[in-house]
Amino acid sequence: MSDKAYRELARRLDALPHRYPATESGVEVRFLQKLFTPEQALLGSVMTGDAMPADDIAGLAGIEVREARRTLKDMVRLGLIFLRRKPGEGRRGMQYALMPFVVGFYEAQLHRLDAEMAALFEEYFHASGGLDIPGPSVHRVVPVGEAVKGDVDVQPYDQAVALIEGAKSWAVRDCICRKQQQLLDKGCDSPMEVCLSFAPVEGYFGDSRVDRKITKQEALAKLREAADAGLVHTVGNYKENHNYICNCCSCCCGILRRIGEFALPSAVARSAYLAEADADACIACGACEERCPVGAIKVEDVAMVDAGRCIGCGQCTLVCPTEAIALVSRPDGDVLEIPLDERSWEERRQVARGE
Repeated sequence: MSDKAYRELARRLDALPHRYPATESGVEVRFLQKLFTPEQALLGSVMTGDAMPADDIAGLAGIEVREARRTLKDMVRLGLIFLRRKPGEGRRGMQYALMPFVVGFYEAQLHRLDAEMAALFEEYFHASGGLDIPGPSVHRVVPVGEAVKGDVDVQPYDQAVALIEGAKSWAVRDCICRKQQQLLDKGCDSPMEVCLSFAPVEGYFGDSRVDRKITKQEALAKLREAADAGLVHTVGNYKENHNYICNCCSCCCGILRRIGEFALPSAVARSAYLAEADADACIACGACEERCPVGAIKVEDVAMVDAGRCIGCGQCTLVCPTEAIALVSRPDGDVLEIPLDERSWEERRQVARGE
């Protein structure tokens, strides 16, 4: 089987803001061969991040329109590409676009993830240097709400509870990172079903293959379960139009692992807050040091926080028996600028790669 279409598909995916970098071993092509049939790869190899009708895609690929529509429908069903509908335009209103690798079609493969796919992802993760890509991080840390001192102003986009409260549909799915590591006989015993999705309309998750519909109260309970388990809340690295909250551990999460395994502190955008210990109240028990997911705290006579390493998740505050540690606002010059929305984030990614 020729891999020409797969190589072109990989190149097209790498042209997206999220990137899909090439490796010396070519594992990125083998990974696509696991997910896409040759017919699907052919169509993907002529697509971009801009939505196109099936007729145009078929013409570029040199195949019959009917065959293209059938294959594109299967690709949408498998979570490999986007479907965008334009009302009032008939069949041409059904338009298709490439979906990025992460966050994107990889997370939609929970129902297909097996040991082979898990191994291919792990090989690609290491061969690409932990997907070290310039520009603003894909994810941003949202602090545990009660970790922030009462006199600190917390913006709505920094409140996980507010994001859930503002939605009208909710769902939960297994963490694909934790499942991937389990298939490799690695990982941890953190809760599996804690990745939350939400939408501003009712009934949104009725046909999902990977999400389980839940109520708002169940979503809030899942958020609490994740916080109590020491997991870090992360969202898309922008202010508006959020639709998911990941709950990450440093041993499985493909983003947090980059901090420990590849020494990439910018792998996740830290929150606008920083852990700070009260020397008078600290009893040097070491609970905060043990809890910190990124090794930002050292305890000798008192807890000491490495401001450059702290991601501002607030996990340390949940285990302090004397409430000696809390999140405070970072100095203005140390607060990362957050893009307004996903489009703004994409534009900044493209600028970072010189485009």
